Amino acid sequence: MSGNQPTALCVLVCWATLLPIGCSHLDQPTAMPRIAGPWWTVARNPDLGELNGPPAGNPNHPQEPVDFAIWQAADGSWQIWSCIRNTKCGGLTRLFYRWEGKHPTDRDWTPMGIAMQADLKYEARAGGLQAPYVIRIGELYHMIYGDWDWLMIQRSQDGKTFERWLYPNGKPGMFTEGPEVNARDPILIKIGEVWHCYYTAFPNKIGAVFCRTSKDLRAWSESKVVARGGLTGTSPYSCECPHVVRVGDWFYLFRTQRYAGPPTTSVYRSKDPMDFGIDEKADDKFVCLLEVAAPEIVFHDGRYYIAALLPDVQGIRVARLAWVTDTLERKSPRDR
Repeated sequence: MSGNQPTALCVLVCWATLLPIGCSHLDQPTAMPRIAGPWWTVARNPDLGELNGPPAGNPNHPQEPVDFAIWQAADGSWQIWSCIRNTKCGGLTRLFYRWEGKHPTDRDWTPMGIAMQADLKYEARAGGLQAPYVIRIGELYHMIYGDWDWLMIQRSQDGKTFERWLYPNGKPGMFTEGPEVNARDPILIKIGEVWHCYYTAFPNKIGAVFCRTSKDLRAWSESKVVARGGLTGTSPYSCECPHVVRVGDWFYLFRTQRYAGPPTTSVYRSKDPMDFGIDEKADDKFVCLLEVAAPEIVFHDGRYYIAALLPDVQGIRVARLAWVTDTLERKSPRDR
């Protein structure tokens, strides 16, 4: 997520309990994601030493932890890598920082230091690292991340130390939507025998969620727009941090519009993972709004958790997540 500017929404936003508001025209009861308990903080804005950027409250772009990945490493420990923006690392000011915890319910995980910086031998932009996402496939962990223009890939055996997975050209770049459109914020899920990589970009300054597919994580299809517009608008930041979760026969797309003031994420659902609604059809697939930013959903030991940014964008928090069946009359958010 670039998250450079907040996007105005002319809709109501769920408050502290995050009760579902505004339902879609779907033909059967809608399973709604709902925060099922208090939040706890797992990571706070780190001390980067000589690379520290402006502190919180500084009007000139303070240092902030933003898009992140959360996963369990091979030794059972839990890992978070977050993009830290507005640091003094140079270029586009972004690097990856790591924390470690013993369990998702732990508070204040241990800061482990800077995990990665952009290397112009591999990445296209100095200081351009964005939005890691990690998934374990067999015995290897795969991390998809952005370098501002390309989506890149690296791998790890232990889930802690990663190495770039290079293509024949000596680069780890999988694909791009082109220069200056900021392809970023990937998530990777397998549907049947095919991997689906969802991400966002803003060609012509219009934000959208894209998807590409692959059977081997090396050869990728052409991109397809799977979500855009609707109540969120079409600004470059209207479809950030796409996160797709399968619950039963349905696929749920979480996409963020604002980091703060308040944080805002819209949730959509579809039985077709390649269609979450485009423009006027997007609202037909709308489920609810959540007062969170850059969410990741984790399923562990039979329970769902949601991780998201702190409301002041100074750290990362976790809470239990429940799926609640809505039996009320359902209306489009434009009808409310």
